[in-house]
Amino acid sequence: GVISGNIYFIDVKTDPRAPAFHKTITGAELAEKAGVGFPHTAHCAPDEIIMSFMSGSPSEGYPAEGNGYVSFNPQTLEINGRWERGDKKQSFGYDFWYQPRHNVMVSSEWGEPMCFAKGFNPADVEAGKYGEKLYVWDFKEHKIIQELPLGRGAIPLEVRFLHDPSRAEGFTCSALSSEIVRFFKKDGGEWATEVVGAVEPVAVEGWALPNMPGLITDFVISLDDRFLYLACWLHGDVRQYDITDTSNPKLVGQFFVGGSMKKGGPVRRTDNGPQPEALVVKGVEIQGGAQMVQLSLDGKRLYVSTSLFSSWDQQFYPAMMEKGAQLLQFDVNTEKGGLTLNENFLVDFGQEPYGPALCHEMRIPGGDCTSDIWL
Repeated sequence: GVISGNIYFIDVKTDPRAPAFHKTITGAELAEKAGVGFPHTAHCAPDEIIMSFMSGSPSEGYPAEGNGYVSFNPQTLEINGRWERGDKKQSFGYDFWYQPRHNVMVSSEWGEPMCFAKGFNPADVEAGKYGEKLYVWDFKEHKIIQELPLGRGAIPLEVRFLHDPSRAEGFTCSALSSEIVRFFKKDGGEWATEVVGAVEPVAVEGWALPNMPGLITDFVISLDDRFLYLACWLHGDVRQYDITDTSNPKLVGQFFVGGSMKKGGPVRRTDNGPQPEALVVKGVEIQGGAQMVQLSLDGKRLYVSTSLFSSWDQQFYPAMMEKGAQLLQFDVNTEKGGLTLNENFLVDFGQEPYGPALCHEMRIPGGDCTSDIWL
């Protein structure tokens, strides 16, 4: 739990239809033994579990400079200790992905925890309280060896290498600048970035700013490295790009899940562009916009959730707090590209026993397109 700081290990093998809590490491224990809070991403390495944390301990006020990584024993699920070494530190914490064949890890940064936890304030971007870099690590030494600036207020979130372990390249998507950024290893051994695509802001009225960014919050790459799928939480659409040429992604599929520009809401486009109708699936109006995405191993089923973070949900989609978030599924054309909504699939978190709930990340039993890293 990001706010609680607790880490939950859930048994999904004994009875896949009745997952059960197996072990909990409390936020208090993590703070005491590793000095961290605000957990985020976990990846399994060959002999350990590595998890990123976006802050220091609660007793210190969740300082951003306390961000880092913790190693866990995969057999006992006990804390080994801090993973990172060396004097160089990230300004902020968030996501990471590693590629052992190239002895590299690349990580990203969201922002100052005590800022984003309260919602989004554009003034915090100007004050330098949001991330703007990728960090390149020597994976064996656990040390930062290079920083890759992406521009003021970029806010790079998710990081994905291509699945082919022989290729030293991958992508991040910057949330606020809504840019698709390719990172790659140069012939001399250094790493570099290039902006290879962008979701342009839309001129609007009735919103917080005169121009609404797409706000790319998540993306996933198909197992054959042919397609990249991204979610624009504010505009509300999910997009499919052909990345056969990684320096020149081509948009081949798009579907509006909802978003801040849907008809009937307070926002109006001032550029005369189209605004999507509210999406209704199985009698339920979808709340929020496309947020997290996950893809089946065969690339044919794309899953999309609609909740970002409770304080941001409350700020941008207040009706979601009363009606809950939803999980949708799209059928994918894996030959020519294209997304078709499965109108018979819906998980409505507005109908939970204890009241409306917010859904976020997804994992598919047996594996998906973010579960494995090849050696």
